[in-house]
Amino acid sequence: MNFVKGFLKFVPVFILAGLMIAKFDALVVAPIAFFTAVIVAMITEKKKWQECLDSALESVKNILVAVFILMLAYTMANCFMGFGVGAAVVTLSLKVGVTARTVAVVGLVCTSILSVATGTSWGTFAACAPIFLWLSHIVGGNIYLTACAIAGGACFGDNLGLISDCMIVSSAIQGIKNIPDRVRHQGVWSVACLILAAIADYFAGVALGLSNARAEAFNLTENLSAEAIEYLTENKPIALELLNQVDSGSIPLYMIIPLILVVTLAVCKFNTFICIGSGIISSYILGLFAGTAGSLKDFLDSYVYEGFSSAGSWVIPMMMWVAAFGGVMQLMNAFEPLAKLIGKISFKVRHLMGWNAVMSLLGNAALSDEMAQIVTIGPVIKDITEENVVGSEEDMYTLSLRNATFSDAMGVFGSQLIPWHVYLGFYVGVAAAVYPLVQLRQMDFLKYNFIAIIAVGSLLILTFTGLDRFVPRFAIPREPKVQLKKNIK
Repeated sequence: MNFVKGFLKFVPVFILAGLMIAKFDALVVAPIAFFTAVIVAMITEKKKWQECLDSALESVKNILVAVFILMLAYTMANCFMGFGVGAAVVTLSLKVGVTARTVAVVGLVCTSILSVATGTSWGTFAACAPIFLWLSHIVGGNIYLTACAIAGGACFGDNLGLISDCMIVSSAIQGIKNIPDRVRHQGVWSVACLILAAIADYFAGVALGLSNARAEAFNLTENLSAEAIEYLTENKPIALELLNQVDSGSIPLYMIIPLILVVTLAVCKFNTFICIGSGIISSYILGLFAGTAGSLKDFLDSYVYEGFSSAGSWVIPMMMWVAAFGGVMQLMNAFEPLAKLIGKISFKVRHLMGWNAVMSLLGNAALSDEMAQIVTIGPVIKDITEENVVGSEEDMYTLSLRNATFSDAMGVFGSQLIPWHVYLGFYVGVAAAVYPLVQLRQMDFLKYNFIAIIAVGSLLILTFTGLDRFVPRFAIPREPKVQLKKNIK
């Protein structure tokens, strides 16, 4: 009887996962999963509708801060792309000087910085694929090495950027209300992964015998076919705008200052709203001097309003339904059997946290969508940790930071190692449209995706072994500061 009851409590999760796998939108799936959870709670635990609703609303209340952050994040992304911050990043990268041997390295670093600035991996890849794939072709680089570098780099901002929806949603689910805490927790590890990946890309270029002759300047949009321009216009118009800004050469390099300001404030422990607000205001002010920003009315209508409405049209209502779903699942202790199983096979807290990472990666492979994994598996690993671990409020918060990192990193970087993932499907579509000379397939994005391999592999190894204590700010609490409940006598 207990087995049947426990199984029934997981039915909402199965429905959520099944509909996600069937490619239904999360905004449709989440309400279905919520009402299914309510019905199951009524059957298995004799809960009343009002009890379920109260629990759902209490859960939604916990993510309200993230809702406001998302609206500001979308606004800052619009400002950074429209006022020339993104173009300044690309221009500065190209001024470094590109050779066949270094084009992948420059592409990796450029897409990593741009994705942090804009908060969008898909937009970053769409904007940079025409630049670096054609640049690689012109200088005689290896197209597969370059494609993997910019694909992996585009994911960097989704895992570390303050305005990434993956960062914000994964943090909100784990109860992290101050996003810069995430940056401080995983910042050194993330940057170390980037540096190691850049080194790997360079030596891969050496091993492939690529030339070190510098590239001449070239016009980006002239290399795009009419079909490619039409594709970008319909699917990622903001990427085409960035290409035109880079081509024009009119964006001054000081437009990179807003990005530096936001990152600096985050590292200095300023509140999320201050960090993002400084980016919005500084990009507009500097944009006025650069000639990329217009009147105050245009700023409010085209950037602030559009940012708020874009966030509210999908991600915010989706988050609220998911939070409501999580509240009902917690009300009936749906994840208690799974929490007990993980607790049984774990001998130390770090082992349990390591299994949380594995669950996140496997969930991403099963759902083929990083956001679906975050909203489905995120509440599960949160419950597993809270059900099995005892520690101070500060130490439990650190474990929540690591769980949020698992959800995010195994989602975005893990996607690069899953051939059937929706990420790689999008990348293949963009590459085919903007660079038709070589037909790139999903498996091609796995060949040299060093940053994804390093990020996923190191996160698992560091967590399971406890070696994360040698990475500044990245260590999770160890016994006896935290303990598994089963080990307390």
